[in-house]
Amino acid sequence: MATRRAFLAGLACASLPRLSWADAGNPAYLAAGKTADGFVLHGLTVAGASLFRIALPARGHAAAAHPDRPEAVAFARRPGTFALVLNCVTGAVTAQLTPPEGRQFNGHGAFSLDGSLLMTSEVVAETSEGRIGLWETRGYKRIGEWASGGVGPHDMKRLADGRLVIANGGIRTDPTDRSKLNTDVMRPNLSLISADGVLQDQAELPAELHQNSIRHLALSGGDIAFAMQWEGDPAEPVPQLGLWSPGSAPRLCPPAEADAFAMQGYAGSIAASGGRIALTSPVGGALMIFDAAGQPLATHRRADICGVAPLGGAFMATDGQGALWSCGIAGLAPLNREETAWDNHLIALG
Repeated sequence: MATRRAFLAGLACASLPRLSWADAGNPAYLAAGKTADGFVLHGLTVAGASLFRIALPARGHAAAAHPDRPEAVAFARRPGTFALVLNCVTGAVTAQLTPPEGRQFNGHGAFSLDGSLLMTSEVVAETSEGRIGLWETRGYKRIGEWASGGVGPHDMKRLADGRLVIANGGIRTDPTDRSKLNTDVMRPNLSLISADGVLQDQAELPAELHQNSIRHLALSGGDIAFAMQWEGDPAEPVPQLGLWSPGSAPRLCPPAEADAFAMQGYAGSIAASGGRIALTSPVGGALMIFDAAGQPLATHRRADICGVAPLGGAFMATDGQGALWSCGIAGLAPLNREETAWDNHLIALG
Protein backbone atom coordinates (compact mmCIF):
# COMPACT_ATOMS: atom_id res chain seq x y z
CA MET A 1 0.00 0.00 0.00
CA ALA A 2 1.34 3.45 -0.90
CA THR A 3 2.28 5.66 2.02
CA ARG A 4 1.24 9.29 2.32
CA ARG A 5 4.89 10.33 2.01
CA ALA A 6 5.30 8.37 -1.26
CA PHE A 7 2.04 9.80 -2.57
CA LEU A 8 3.18 13.37 -1.85
CA ALA A 9 6.59 12.69 -3.39
CA GLY A 10 4.88 11.44 -6.52
CA LEU A 11 2.78 14.59 -6.71
CA ALA A 12 5.90 16.73 -6.34
CA CYS A 13 7.67 14.89 -9.17
CA ALA A 14 4.59 15.17 -11.38
CA SER A 15 4.43 18.91 -10.77
CA LEU A 16 8.03 19.54 -11.82
CA PRO A 17 8.26 21.18 -15.24
CA ARG A 18 9.54 18.83 -17.90
CA LEU A 19 12.46 20.31 -19.82
CA SER A 20 12.30 20.39 -23.61
CA TRP A 21 14.61 21.51 -26.39
CA ALA A 22 13.03 24.96 -26.10
CA ASP A 23 14.77 25.28 -22.72
CA ALA A 24 18.09 24.82 -24.55
CA GLY A 25 17.23 27.52 -27.09
CA ASN A 26 15.78 25.17 -29.74
CA PRO A 27 19.06 24.34 -31.50
CA ALA A 28 18.81 23.24 -35.10
CA TYR A 29 22.12 21.40 -35.14
CA LEU A 30 24.77 19.73 -33.00
CA ALA A 31 28.45 19.86 -33.97
CA ALA A 32 31.66 18.78 -32.28
CA GLY A 33 34.91 20.67 -32.60
CA LYS A 34 38.05 21.90 -30.94
CA THR A 35 38.70 25.29 -29.35
CA ALA A 36 41.79 26.77 -27.72
CA ASP A 37 40.52 25.32 -24.43
CA GLY A 38 39.85 21.78 -25.68
CA PHE A 39 37.15 19.67 -27.31
CA VAL A 40 33.50 20.76 -27.23
CA LEU A 41 29.98 20.06 -28.51
CA HIS A 42 27.97 23.05 -29.77
CA GLY A 43 24.26 23.57 -30.24
CA LEU A 44 23.75 25.83 -33.28
CA THR A 45 20.95 27.90 -34.79
CA VAL A 46 20.00 27.94 -38.47
CA ALA A 47 22.12 31.10 -38.74
CA GLY A 48 25.16 29.22 -37.45
CA ALA A 49 25.23 30.94 -34.05
CA SER A 50 26.20 28.92 -30.99
CA LEU A 51 23.50 28.52 -28.34
CA PHE A 52 25.59 26.41 -25.99
CA ARG A 53 29.04 24.87 -25.80
CA ILE A 54 29.72 21.82 -23.62
CA ALA A 55 33.20 20.49 -22.90
CA LEU A 56 34.16 16.96 -24.02
CA PRO A 57 37.02 14.91 -22.54
CA ALA A 58 38.51 14.08 -25.95
CA ARG A 59 37.83 14.52 -29.64
CA GLY A 60 34.18 14.03 -30.54
CA HIS A 61 32.77 12.73 -33.80
CA ALA A 62 29.00 12.62 -34.22
CA ALA A 63 26.13 13.12 -31.76
CA ALA A 64 22.55 11.96 -31.36
CA ALA A 65 19.74 14.15 -30.06
CA HIS A 66 16.91 12.72 -27.97
CA PRO A 67 13.60 13.34 -29.80
CA ASP A 68 11.91 14.98 -26.78
CA ARG A 69 14.28 15.70 -23.92
CA PRO A 70 17.12 18.26 -24.30
CA GLU A 71 19.72 15.51 -24.17
CA ALA A 72 22.54 14.86 -26.60
CA VAL A 73 24.79 11.82 -26.70
CA ALA A 74 28.27 12.78 -27.88
CA PHE A 75 30.32 9.95 -29.34
CA ALA A 76 34.10 9.69 -29.30
CA ARG A 77 36.01 9.55 -32.54
CA ARG A 78 36.23 5.91 -33.57
CA PRO A 79 37.39 3.63 -32.14
CA GLY A 80 36.26 5.15 -28.85
CA THR A 81 35.34 4.03 -25.40
CA PHE A 82 33.12 6.89 -24.28
CA ALA A 83 29.71 8.25 -25.14
CA LEU A 84 28.50 11.09 -22.95
CA VAL A 85 24.87 11.91 -22.24
CA LEU A 86 24.70 15.70 -21.95
CA ASN A 87 21.99 17.91 -20.47
CA CYS A 88 21.94 20.67 -23.08
CA VAL A 89 20.23 23.10 -20.69
CA THR A 90 22.70 22.86 -17.81
CA GLY A 91 25.73 21.44 -19.63
CA ALA A 92 25.98 18.61 -17.11
CA VAL A 93 27.12 15.12 -18.01
CA THR A 94 24.21 13.00 -16.78
CA ALA A 95 25.60 9.61 -17.81
CA GLN A 96 28.72 8.14 -19.34
CA LEU A 97 28.29 5.05 -21.47
CA THR A 98 31.05 2.48 -21.65
CA PRO A 99 30.89 -0.45 -24.07
CA PRO A 100 31.31 -3.98 -22.73
CA GLU A 101 34.83 -5.33 -22.36
CA GLY A 102 36.41 -6.03 -25.71
CA ARG A 103 34.11 -3.60 -27.56
CA GLN A 104 34.60 -0.11 -28.95
CA PHE A 105 32.15 2.58 -29.97
CA ASN A 106 32.40 3.46 -33.65
CA GLY A 107 31.34 7.11 -33.75
CA HIS A 108 27.57 7.15 -34.32
CA GLY A 109 24.24 6.33 -32.70
CA ALA A 110 20.50 6.83 -33.07
CA PHE A 111 17.41 6.97 -30.85
CA SER A 112 14.26 4.93 -31.38
CA LEU A 113 11.10 6.70 -32.54
CA ASP A 114 9.82 7.21 -28.99
CA GLY A 115 13.23 8.00 -27.48
CA SER A 116 13.11 5.03 -25.09
CA LEU A 117 16.07 3.29 -26.75
CA LEU A 118 19.53 4.45 -27.82
CA MET A 119 21.31 2.35 -30.44
CA THR A 120 25.10 2.65 -30.72
CA SER A 121 27.49 1.63 -33.49
CA GLU A 122 30.12 -0.72 -32.05
CA VAL A 123 32.77 -3.25 -33.02
CA VAL A 124 34.31 -6.27 -31.38
CA ALA A 125 37.78 -4.78 -30.95
CA GLU A 126 39.81 -7.81 -32.04
CA THR A 127 37.82 -8.67 -35.18
CA SER A 128 35.89 -5.45 -36.06
CA GLU A 129 32.69 -7.51 -36.28
CA GLY A 130 29.75 -5.14 -36.00
CA ARG A 131 27.34 -4.80 -33.13
CA ILE A 132 24.51 -2.38 -32.36
CA GLY A 133 24.44 -1.70 -28.63
CA LEU A 134 21.04 -1.18 -27.00
CA TRP A 135 20.58 1.22 -24.06
CA GLU A 136 17.35 2.15 -22.32
CA THR A 137 17.28 5.92 -21.91
CA ARG A 138 15.78 6.54 -18.46
CA GLY A 139 18.96 5.43 -16.74
CA TYR A 140 21.06 4.70 -19.83
CA LYS A 141 21.63 1.08 -18.87
CA ARG A 142 22.69 -1.44 -21.47
CA ILE A 143 19.95 -3.99 -22.16
CA GLY A 144 21.28 -5.95 -25.13
CA GLU A 145 22.75 -5.83 -28.61
CA TRP A 146 22.14 -6.81 -32.22
CA ALA A 147 24.49 -7.93 -34.97
CA SER A 148 25.08 -5.08 -37.44
CA GLY A 149 25.21 -7.42 -40.43
CA GLY A 150 28.86 -6.82 -41.28
CA VAL A 151 32.32 -5.60 -40.33
CA GLY A 152 33.15 -2.09 -39.17
CA PRO A 153 29.72 -0.43 -38.84
CA HIS A 154 29.86 3.34 -38.74
CA ASP A 155 26.82 5.51 -39.46
CA MET A 156 23.22 4.42 -38.97
CA LYS A 157 19.87 5.99 -39.74
CA ARG A 158 16.49 5.20 -38.24
CA LEU A 159 13.66 5.11 -40.77
CA ALA A 160 10.21 6.57 -40.09
CA ASP A 161 8.80 3.06 -39.53
CA GLY A 162 11.39 2.31 -36.84
CA ARG A 163 13.72 0.13 -38.90
CA LEU A 164 17.44 0.83 -38.90
CA VAL A 165 19.85 1.16 -41.84
CA ILE A 166 23.52 0.52 -41.06
CA ALA A 167 26.61 1.42 -43.07
CA ASN A 168 29.01 -1.49 -42.54
CA GLY A 169 32.30 -0.07 -43.81
CA GLY A 170 33.90 -3.49 -44.27
CA ILE A 171 37.30 -2.52 -42.86
CA ARG A 172 38.93 -4.52 -40.10
CA THR A 173 41.17 -2.23 -38.03
CA ASP A 174 43.82 -2.72 -35.39
CA PRO A 175 42.11 -1.97 -32.05
CA THR A 176 44.97 0.25 -30.84
CA ASP A 177 46.33 2.24 -33.78
CA ARG A 178 43.42 2.08 -36.30
CA SER A 179 45.67 0.59 -39.02
CA LYS A 180 43.65 -1.17 -41.73
CA LEU A 181 44.12 -4.92 -41.88
CA ASN A 182 41.94 -6.28 -44.70
CA THR A 183 41.58 -3.76 -47.51
CA ASP A 184 42.39 -6.47 -50.08
CA VAL A 185 39.39 -8.59 -49.06
CA MET A 186 37.01 -6.06 -47.46
CA ARG A 187 33.28 -6.33 -48.25
CA PRO A 188 31.26 -3.27 -47.20
CA ASN A 189 27.49 -3.47 -47.15
CA LEU A 190 24.26 -1.72 -46.29
CA SER A 191 22.12 -3.63 -43.82
CA LEU A 192 18.45 -3.04 -43.04
CA ILE A 193 17.24 -4.44 -39.73
CA SER A 194 13.80 -4.45 -38.18
CA ALA A 195 12.83 -2.54 -35.04
CA ASP A 196 13.55 -5.72 -33.10
CA GLY A 197 16.95 -6.37 -34.66
CA VAL A 198 16.19 -8.89 -37.42
CA LEU A 199 18.16 -8.55 -40.67
CA GLN A 200 15.63 -7.87 -43.45
CA ASP A 201 17.73 -6.81 -46.43
CA GLN A 202 21.34 -6.27 -47.38
CA ALA A 203 23.18 -4.76 -50.34
CA GLU A 204 26.82 -5.04 -51.44
CA LEU A 205 28.75 -3.14 -54.08
CA PRO A 206 29.93 -4.73 -57.34
CA ALA A 207 33.04 -6.87 -56.86
CA GLU A 208 35.32 -4.35 -58.60
CA LEU A 209 34.33 -1.71 -56.02
CA HIS A 210 34.66 -3.87 -52.90
CA GLN A 211 37.29 -1.41 -51.61
CA ASN A 212 34.79 1.48 -51.56
CA SER A 213 34.04 1.61 -47.82
CA ILE A 214 30.45 2.63 -47.08
CA ARG A 215 30.64 5.16 -44.25
CA HIS A 216 27.79 7.68 -43.95
CA LEU A 217 24.08 7.84 -44.72
CA ALA A 218 21.27 10.27 -45.52
CA LEU A 219 17.58 9.66 -46.18
CA SER A 220 16.56 11.07 -49.56
CA GLY A 221 12.89 10.54 -50.30
CA GLY A 222 12.43 6.80 -50.65
CA ASP A 223 16.14 6.20 -51.15
CA ILE A 224 19.05 5.77 -48.77
CA ALA A 225 21.95 7.90 -49.97
CA PHE A 226 25.37 6.66 -48.92
CA ALA A 227 28.85 8.16 -48.92
CA MET A 228 31.97 6.09 -49.52
CA GLN A 229 35.74 6.24 -48.99
CA TRP A 230 37.95 4.53 -51.56
CA GLU A 231 40.67 2.20 -50.24
CA GLY A 232 41.92 1.13 -53.68
CA ASP A 233 44.32 2.64 -56.21
CA PRO A 234 44.20 6.45 -55.70
CA ALA A 235 44.83 6.95 -59.40
CA GLU A 236 41.52 5.25 -60.18
CA PRO A 237 38.50 7.60 -59.99
CA VAL A 238 35.43 5.93 -58.47
CA PRO A 239 32.06 7.34 -57.33
CA GLN A 240 31.78 8.39 -53.69
CA LEU A 241 27.95 8.61 -53.78
CA GLY A 242 25.44 5.80 -54.05
CA LEU A 243 21.69 5.35 -53.70
CA TRP A 244 19.87 2.29 -52.38
CA SER A 245 16.21 1.40 -52.31
CA PRO A 246 15.80 -1.76 -50.21
CA GLY A 247 14.80 -4.67 -52.38
CA SER A 248 16.97 -3.55 -55.28
CA ALA A 249 20.66 -3.24 -56.11
CA PRO A 250 22.55 -0.09 -55.09
CA ARG A 251 23.05 2.55 -57.78
CA LEU A 252 26.35 4.42 -58.01
CA CYS A 253 26.38 8.11 -58.88
CA PRO A 254 29.58 9.38 -60.53
CA PRO A 255 30.35 13.10 -60.54
CA ALA A 256 30.83 15.17 -63.68
CA GLU A 257 33.87 13.98 -65.64
CA ALA A 258 35.80 17.17 -64.88
CA ASP A 259 35.31 16.55 -61.14
CA ALA A 260 36.30 12.88 -61.13
CA PHE A 261 39.22 13.49 -58.74
CA ALA A 262 37.77 16.43 -56.80
CA MET A 263 37.01 14.42 -53.66
CA GLN A 264 40.32 12.53 -53.70
CA GLY A 265 38.48 9.29 -53.04
CA TYR A 266 37.12 10.46 -49.68
CA ALA A 267 33.56 11.50 -48.81
CA GLY A 268 33.39 12.70 -45.21
CA SER A 269 29.71 13.64 -44.76
CA ILE A 270 26.41 13.51 -46.62
CA ALA A 271 23.00 15.20 -46.33
CA ALA A 272 19.74 15.34 -48.29
CA SER A 273 17.53 18.43 -48.59
CA GLY A 274 14.94 19.77 -51.01
CA GLY A 275 15.30 16.92 -53.48
CA ARG A 276 19.09 17.27 -53.57
CA ILE A 277 22.06 15.50 -52.00
CA ALA A 278 25.24 17.14 -50.74
CA LEU A 279 28.51 15.27 -50.38
CA THR A 280 31.65 16.74 -48.79
CA SER A 281 35.35 15.95 -48.79
CA PRO A 282 37.77 17.58 -46.34
CA VAL A 283 40.60 15.76 -48.13
CA GLY A 284 39.71 17.20 -51.51
CA GLY A 285 38.30 20.48 -50.18
CA ALA A 286 35.11 19.97 -52.15
CA LEU A 287 31.33 20.00 -51.70
CA MET A 288 29.29 18.38 -54.44
CA ILE A 289 25.55 18.70 -54.98
CA PHE A 290 23.52 16.08 -56.86
CA ASP A 291 19.84 15.81 -57.66
CA ALA A 292 17.71 13.10 -56.05
CA ALA A 293 18.49 10.71 -58.92
CA GLY A 294 22.23 11.14 -58.36
CA GLN A 295 22.94 13.44 -61.30
CA PRO A 296 25.70 15.99 -60.56
CA LEU A 297 24.58 19.62 -60.35
CA ALA A 298 27.49 21.60 -58.89
CA THR A 299 30.91 21.34 -57.26
CA HIS A 300 32.19 24.01 -54.86
CA ARG A 301 35.65 24.35 -53.34
CA ARG A 302 36.49 25.10 -49.72
CA ALA A 303 39.49 23.84 -47.77
CA ASP A 304 38.71 21.27 -45.03
CA ILE A 305 34.95 21.37 -45.55
CA CYS A 306 33.14 18.37 -44.08
CA GLY A 307 30.07 18.81 -41.84
CA VAL A 308 26.86 19.19 -43.84
CA ALA A 309 23.14 19.18 -42.98
CA PRO A 310 19.81 20.40 -44.42
CA LEU A 311 19.09 24.15 -44.29
CA GLY A 312 15.62 24.82 -45.67
CA GLY A 313 15.81 23.51 -49.22
CA ALA A 314 19.58 23.99 -49.29
CA PHE A 315 22.44 23.02 -46.96
CA MET A 316 24.61 24.27 -44.13
CA ALA A 317 28.25 23.20 -44.04
CA THR A 318 31.16 23.60 -41.61
CA ASP A 319 34.91 23.64 -42.09
CA GLY A 320 38.04 23.20 -40.02
CA GLN A 321 38.68 26.95 -39.86
CA GLY A 322 35.52 27.64 -37.86
CA ALA A 323 33.35 28.90 -40.72
CA LEU A 324 29.71 27.97 -41.29
CA TRP A 325 28.30 28.23 -44.79
CA SER A 326 24.99 28.28 -46.60
CA CYS A 327 25.33 26.05 -49.67
CA GLY A 328 23.29 25.77 -52.83
CA ILE A 329 23.70 25.30 -56.54
CA ALA A 330 25.02 28.85 -56.94
CA GLY A 331 27.82 28.43 -54.40
CA LEU A 332 28.80 28.93 -50.76
CA ALA A 333 27.72 31.98 -48.76
CA PRO A 334 29.17 32.76 -45.30
CA LEU A 335 26.78 32.47 -42.35
CA ASN A 336 28.96 32.79 -39.27
CA ARG A 337 32.32 31.94 -37.77
CA GLU A 338 33.11 30.49 -34.35
CA GLU A 339 36.44 30.05 -32.61
CA THR A 340 36.06 26.30 -33.16
CA ALA A 341 37.76 23.96 -35.62
CA TRP A 342 34.70 21.98 -36.64
CA ASP A 343 34.94 18.21 -36.74
CA ASN A 344 33.43 15.86 -39.34
CA HIS A 345 29.69 16.15 -38.77
CA LEU A 346 26.83 18.59 -38.49
CA ILE A 347 23.84 16.80 -36.96
CA ALA A 348 20.36 18.20 -37.67
CA LEU A 349 17.73 17.94 -34.94
CA GLY A 350 14.27 16.83 -35.91
